[in-house]
This record gives sequence, C-alpha cells and structure tokens, in this order.
Amino acid sequence: MDARVAHQFPSPGYQYNPTNPPWRKLLWVKQNYPDNYVDSTFLDELQKNVNVRTYDYWKMVYESGVITQHISSVVIFIAVFIYLQMGALVANHLIWTGSFMTGVGYVIWDLVMIQQTAPHRGFERKRVAKSAVFFFATLLGLSPILKTLTSQTSDDTIWALTVCCFLANVLFHDYGSQSRARVKFIINECSHICFVEWFALFPIFRRYLQDMNPKVQIMLTILMLLTSVAMFIRISKAVVFLYILSFCFITFICPWWLIFIQKYKNEIHGPWDEARPRLQRSRKNVYRKRSS
Repeated sequence: MDARVAHQFPSPGYQYNPTNPPWRKLLWVKQNYPDNYVDSTFLDELQKNVNVRTYDYWKMVYESGVITQHISSVVIFIAVFIYLQMGALVANHLIWTGSFMTGVGYVIWDLVMIQQTAPHRGFERKRVAKSAVFFFATLLGLSPILKTLTSQTSDDTIWALTVCCFLANVLFHDYGSQSRARVKFIINECSHICFVEWFALFPIFRRYLQDMNPKVQIMLTILMLLTSVAMFIRISKAVVFLYILSFCFITFICPWWLIFIQKYKNEIHGPWDEARPRLQRSRKNVYRKRSS
C-alpha cells in the first residue's frame, strides 16, 4: 500500500524502502518520507456528520413559539401605534392597561419565582422596587424632551425611524409608507412607558413562562396570535392574511423543512483539522488534583 501511494505522489529522489520506520503524523520529527507522502492510515481518523442532531418535529414546533411570539409583539405594537394615530385609543388608557399587566406579571413572578429563594425574598423585592422607580422616573424625565424634539418632526422622518427599528427588530423586514399626510404626535410619555414595558419587560416574562410550564408557553403563543388578528382585522385584512400565513409557515413548515434537509448534510472531520485544546477541562483536573 505504501509503495502504491508513494507512486501516486512521487517525490524527486525518493524510493520506497520497507525497512523505513512507520510513518507518524508529526511535523516536528524528521522522517524519511517526502512532504507529499500519504500514508494508508491517514484517513483512519475520518469522521462524518459528528455534530448532526436528531430533531423532533413537535418539539421544534414548540420552540418556534419564541419567534412567532416576537413577531406577534411587533404586529400588536404596529396596531397600537395606528390606533393611537387614528384617535381610536387613548394613551392614558394604554398606560393603565400596561401598568396593570406589568403588576400582574410581577405578582406571578413574586409568588412562584422568588419562593425558590425565600431567604433573599426581601432583598429581591427591594431591588426590584428600586429598579422600577428609577426606570419610570427616567422615562418620565425624558418624555417631555422627546415630545419637544419630535413635535415638529415630519411624517417622513417618523416612518423612516419606524422602518429602521423594524428592520433591526424582525430580520430586516421592509416597512414603509407613501403617505404625505403629517403624522399627529399623540404618543405622549404614558405610551412611551407602555412601549418600553412591552419590548423590555414582556420578553423576560415570556422566557420565564417558557421555563416554568410548556403548556403556558403554548397558550401564550395562541393568545398573542388571536390578539394580533383581532387588533389588525379592522386595519387591513391583507396584513392579517399574510401574518397568519407567516405564522403557519414558521410554526409548521420550517421545522419539517429543517428535518428534511438534514439527510443532505455531509460534514467531514479528519486529521487535517486543527486541534482543539480543552483548556477548561484541564484546569478542572488541575484544581481537583490540588484540592485532593
């Protein structure tokens, strides 16, 4: 085998000698073999599809709820913004609704989550109260400044900022408007607080519900779907149709698609790959030896 391989990869001045020591995969050792020599044991370490994972369809359908919930949050945000612009929703009612939902979420978190750390319960409540006061005070202090800065802002600027935010928020989704009418600025400091609660605090609460109970996660996904449809059905039925279509595609088609294309995966690992040092494991072993 060595003679045949050496013949396939000839080297000037090299002749196969059966008395030579076995070839070793060591670059720092001078061996009586040419640089282009390929030994028969070179591919013994070849591995295929080492990191391939076996996916369960329904588990992936469940995990896709994280994506669809975020998309539903954006759809609800757009619907609320349009209702505020049309005057169909009062900003004061919005802030009271948002504050009530935030309070209910905190009570649930306090009753279930903090019970696991009962000795630190008083400290946790004090820290949460301090953060909440600082959070609302900062928003209330900045809201008049933002309102003054945006009082003379044209609708083109508002829509441009909206597009940029949604492009960065939902996988660079395109969003725009050709309307020339001036957008009336009715989103006061109350709605600012509500929107920050929706995009800052609500995702944390959703992740907590996902870890707490899978059934609650499924119910929340369906509830946000129905809320998005109910709020946008009066604005645009075409958007509702596209939203439901996207929801079904992400929830049911994409998991099946990922499982289907796994059989075409061909990942190769071999001796040509760089070595991966395991520093952390070695450090743990050193610490164990020292402690023992």
